[in-house]
Parts: sequence; structure tokens; C-alpha cells
Amino acid sequence: HHPPAPHKTNHTFTPTFTHFGHGHTFETMLPIIRRNVLVFLLAVVTTSAFVIPTIRQPLTPLRDASNFGAPASTPILDTVSSPDDLKGMSMRDLKQLSHELRWDVINSVSKTGGHLGSSLGVVEMTVALHHVFSAPEDKIIWDVSHQCYPHKILTGRRKGMEQLRQMGGLSGFCKMKESNYDAMGAGHSSTSISAAQGYSIAKSLLNKPRNNCIAVIGDGAITGGMAYEAMNSAGYLKNRMIVILNDNGQVSLPTGTPSAGGQVPASSLSATTSQILVSKPFQDFRSVAKGLSGLFPENIQEINKRIDEYARGIVSGGTLFEELGFYYVGPLDGHDLDNFVPILEKLRDSPSNKPVLLHVKTTKGYGYPPAEAASDCMHGVAKFDVATGVQVKPKNPVAPSLTSIFANELVGVAQEDRNVVGITAAMPGGTGMDIFGRRFPKRTFDVGIAEQHAVTMAAAMAAEGIKPFVCIYSTFMQRGYDQVVHDVAIQNLPVRMILDRAGLVGNDGPTHHGAYDLSYLGCIPNLVIMGPSDEIELKNMIRTAHSIDDSPSVVRYPRGTGYGEEKLKDLFGYDLKNGMPEKGEVLPIGKGRIVRSSSRTTAGRDGKVAILSFGPRLHESLVAANEIEEADSSVAVTVADARFMKPLDIELVRSLAADHSAIVTVEENSIGGFGDSVLHFLSLEGLLDSGDLKFRPMVLPDAYFEAGPQYEQYENAGLNAKHIRGTVMRLMGKAVVPQLLDA
Repeated sequence: HHPPAPHKTNHTFTPTFTHFGHGHTFETMLPIIRRNVLVFLLAVVTTSAFVIPTIRQPLTPLRDASNFGAPASTPILDTVSSPDDLKGMSMRDLKQLSHELRWDVINSVSKTGGHLGSSLGVVEMTVALHHVFSAPEDKIIWDVSHQCYPHKILTGRRKGMEQLRQMGGLSGFCKMKESNYDAMGAGHSSTSISAAQGYSIAKSLLNKPRNNCIAVIGDGAITGGMAYEAMNSAGYLKNRMIVILNDNGQVSLPTGTPSAGGQVPASSLSATTSQILVSKPFQDFRSVAKGLSGLFPENIQEINKRIDEYARGIVSGGTLFEELGFYYVGPLDGHDLDNFVPILEKLRDSPSNKPVLLHVKTTKGYGYPPAEAASDCMHGVAKFDVATGVQVKPKNPVAPSLTSIFANELVGVAQEDRNVVGITAAMPGGTGMDIFGRRFPKRTFDVGIAEQHAVTMAAAMAAEGIKPFVCIYSTFMQRGYDQVVHDVAIQNLPVRMILDRAGLVGNDGPTHHGAYDLSYLGCIPNLVIMGPSDEIELKNMIRTAHSIDDSPSVVRYPRGTGYGEEKLKDLFGYDLKNGMPEKGEVLPIGKGRIVRSSSRTTAGRDGKVAILSFGPRLHESLVAANEIEEADSSVAVTVADARFMKPLDIELVRSLAADHSAIVTVEENSIGGFGDSVLHFLSLEGLLDSGDLKFRPMVLPDAYFEAGPQYEQYENAGLNAKHIRGTVMRLMGKAVVPQLLDA
């Protein structure tokens, strides 16, 4: 399909003679033609529901990677150092390059872990884009960009894939400072169309001779409202750009979690059109319609063409995009280079300034049978065995993941209270809503990538008497911030916000760190904010949030696993004679606890220091306290767990200030969070005025932390036990602080 030629305003169509016999003119036959075509279309659409679509079916996993068709060598890929090397390749070479590239991605990710399925699904698309367009002058923008591994390999970063998502290595997402081929950094969704429009406008204003800006966005990301905002704007402003809708039917992670909407993608567009688009009857109808068209006069062929285009719009969703001002092309097979490349070339060479939406069907995990067979298409994986697809998991973990502990506790709460529901924004697997959904599908709501919608929907549910738990990553809750203020907090509605992935998250890097939630939520009135230090406290706080019916509440917890029974007893001091508690208990609101009191009862106030921890840094605080007292007999260390940032336990803070000469706060958050709340209270209370109380807040530095293991990230952030120990010892005058020498 080509963008339409400019409309000729002076053209009129007035048939004046009979073509149909029995005295019928075209004007009298046109309603009959329309009726028959619509009846035929209705029959096709109805029939297609009972026909198996011609989507590639997952292959049966084999035992040997060589049986998957893995190439023994990569002779064509070895010649590629930049996209320029693709320009003169034949179609045969492009297909072979795609095959080699796919297996290069598989072999690389098997050694590092990462986002596999999404990258495998766009291999041919990536090859086609870099063959047809001239990046970096032509802008190729990958939405979310977790599918960018083939792009990285073709743009000179193949050797760097050995350190993908490792400390000091390549990012798992597009990153502008990493390569000028990365037109826009990403990690969150639904931003690509806005970025493509911005580039297009800038190129026009600068009168640049080339203006090719391509946004690649998935059927999951296009559920985000920002994507529609951008399309509305692009169609209105008529900016030249191409939006490639990568439609793979994988809207949520994983798609198919039992929920109130069934086990289908959380997107009406994806769920209702995919099968019709590729069904054999629909393809036959279009072929037949085109064949019949040739039997009619030229003017009638033009009308039939318009009827066919309208039918295409009804069935495929093209009408929606065309109403937004886009020219709709598709659907295309995203793995068919013979068809894909010429269409991209025609779009590239078109003089039209009308934005184009190119609808492409792909298979996530394509070409690697273990990925095609997996429920999540091996979306995000650890290191794995290429021959089987089996991932390398830690052997005998001491405790389950915190996400599963949360989810199972919420299941227990929901068994006792039928008004409890769970809400997620396309992340059921990451937030534990897949566990909750299997037990309570009708009380599980996956709204797609729509955090704003999730929060406001929950607010109305709470207003009607339902008890919603909105389960969203800390970093993604940033996208729903205005709704937290405007729809929840101002109206004081009891929405329970469960923020997974708080703090530093490891290999996903800076776009996914939950480094700001205490800062951006702590300033909002009416919120109760809790941070569990361990798995028992997490269960307690879920019960506590459930009990709060007069205000909104937040529980933020990190990525990782629990500590296990032995460490909870030995380090945290839990009395677990009867084993781990089966369920949590409701905590008193705004009350912290003393976890460790020094055995040095004879130490005076000047020798006593308190470490006041919020959240999971309690573990490192306890380790540091033990090391300090082992190293220096004159220092006594108390360790307290604040539990609540709002309301702050001011009685606990007053007590610590009265009994200790120094207080150190520790948290996994940027400046402006828990430590600032404590400092604000101490200052207003005048507890710092006499000069006999020292205070140090330990927070995440004012910097971004690149991908790497969590421990190394906290090492770089200065928040591990040795850093807490060093801060205390310097504060107590027990360590020499290096002085800067004059130049």
C-alpha cells in the first residue's frame, strides 16, 4: 500500500449508462453492491472465528541446539561492523544475516541473561530497517527498547554483548550516550511515537533534506495513553513519520494470566483482531474481491477498492489509526523480508508528509523453539542452556522471592475478605499478580500499560467499598503520580499501593531503579508509608495495609528473596521456636521498633550511637553494628527499624536523640526521603540546637547507577555494611577522615 495521491477536487463521477441489464444503472445497483459486500464480509468475519489462524505454531523443543538450525559459523554477520554494511546485500544475504543474527542473540543472552523473546521477534524487522534506512541520520526509535539486542549487534556493539547488563558493560536498553545509533534512550513504555514526532518536527524546522523517523512500538506499549496522545498530535500536525506496530499478542508479562478479563492479552486491539487478520478466509476474501474487481468498469473498480479499504479498516483496526490522521498499512508478516523490505522502501521514498502506521505481525521468541513454547516466550531470562532453554537458577534458595511472599500473603487476606482485589499494569508476573490471579481470577485486573488508569480506577473502587491493592513497580508508579495526588490522596481514599522493585534493582539499570518513591510520595499528605526490613515484616505490612480503611497506604519493598529462618533468628533476633509465622499480623500505625540494644549498658551517652534504618538496609545496619562493637569497645550501637516513614514514630526518634550522641539514618532512596523527614523533625523540635547531637543521613547519591549486580550497585552507592560502619566511626571520632591538600 502507498500513501494516497493528493485528492483531485475537480473530479466527479456520474455514470450515465446501463451496465447491469434489466434497466439498472450503477446508481440503482450501488446499494445492492454495498449490501452484498457487507454480507460477505460479515460471513467472513463470523467464519474466521472457527478457522485456525495461520500463525506460526510453537515448535516442539528438541534436545540438541544443532537440531534447532543453529549456524556453525556467521560469515555474513562477521562482515557487519555498522548498518552501512547491509546496504548492498541481496535478499538472500539479508535472510542469511537474519538467521546468523538470531543465533548470535541467543548465544549472547545465554551467557549474561536478559530480554530474549522480544529481541528474537524483531530480528528480521531490525535487518530490514537498517538495510532500508540510513541511521543514525534516519532515526529508528525502539519503544521500551528491551528488544534492541539485534540493533546493538548491527550497530558496532557485537563484542560488547559479552558484558550485556553487567557492571561497566552494555545497557540492556537503548542509551544515547552508548551509541549515536540509539536515537532515544528508553526502558519505560509508550514514549517512541512522541520522540519520533519530535525528531520529525526538528528536521522540518532545520530544513534537513532527509526526514525519516521511525518508531517501533509493541501491542503492549501502545496500550499506554501517551502513545495515543502522540498519535493524535502527529495526525493533527501532519508530521512525516512511520510508526511500526509490532503486534505479537504479548501485551502483559506474562500474557495469559487469569484475570477478570479472561486469559487473553490486556488489549482489545490485540485480542480481537489478531486471529481475523491472519485467518485464511479473510485473506481469501481480499483476493477474491480484487479478482472480481477486474470484471467491473474502471469507476466501479475504484469504488470496490474503497469498499475493500473500509472493510480492511473495520476488521483490522485500521480505521482507528486513520481517524487519528495516519495512513494505515498492513497487516504484514514481520518475518517475511521479501514483502517487508519493498514496503519499507516505498514508505521511505514517498513524498507524502502524512504519518504512516505500519501494522506488523511477529512471533515473540521466533526461531528458538524453547522460547516459542514458553508461556512468557522467554521474555526475561537468567543464563540458560542453549540446547534446552533451561535457565540457571540458584540452587536451594534459603527463602522464596519477596514478590511471591507478598502475593501469597495477599491471597490469604483475600480468602478472608471478599472485597479485596488486585490491580496491575501489564506486569502480573513481576508483581505477583499471576499468583493472585490463579486463585482469584475474577478479582484480578490487568489494565495493560496504563498506570494512571490503574490508580484512578482503584480510587473509584475504594470509594464504592472495594479494597484495591494496586501492584506496580516503584519506577512505574512515577507514571501515575498525578493520579496518586489528585484522585487518591486529596480525596483520602483507602487505596493500597504496593511498590515492588524499590531501591536499586540490579541488571535493568537506571530506568528501573525504585530510587525516588519515598521522595515523591513522602511530600503528599494523608499517605501512610511503610517499608519492610524482611519477609516477616512484609507479611505484617500487607495485613496492616488491609486494615487501613481511612486513608491511602503504601508498602514499598525491594527486588530479591527473603533471608530465611536461620538468619532471621541469628541476626534479626526473631523468636521462631515454632517456625516461620503462617500469616502476618497488623502493626500499630506509625510505630517503629528497637531491633538491637547494645550489651554495653555502662557506656555513657557520648559513646552511644543509634542507627535508624528504614526498609531492607536493616540487614546491613545490624552487620555494621556488630562489626563496630567488635572493633571498638568504647562504642555502643543501637539499631532501630523505623517501619513507617509516614507517620514518623516521633517518640522513637525523641528517645534515640535523648539516649545517644549521634544518629545515622539509612535508606534505599534518593535525597528527600526518610532521612530528610527525620532531620526535619529533629530541627523543628530543637533537638539539634544545643550541639550535643550529631546526625548523618545515608541515602543514594545524586547519580544514576548503571546495570550490574545489586550488591555492587549498593557498594558503589556507599550503603553496604562497611560504609555504615565507616560513617559511624567517623561520626564518633574513631576514624581519621582524609583531608584535601592545597594545590
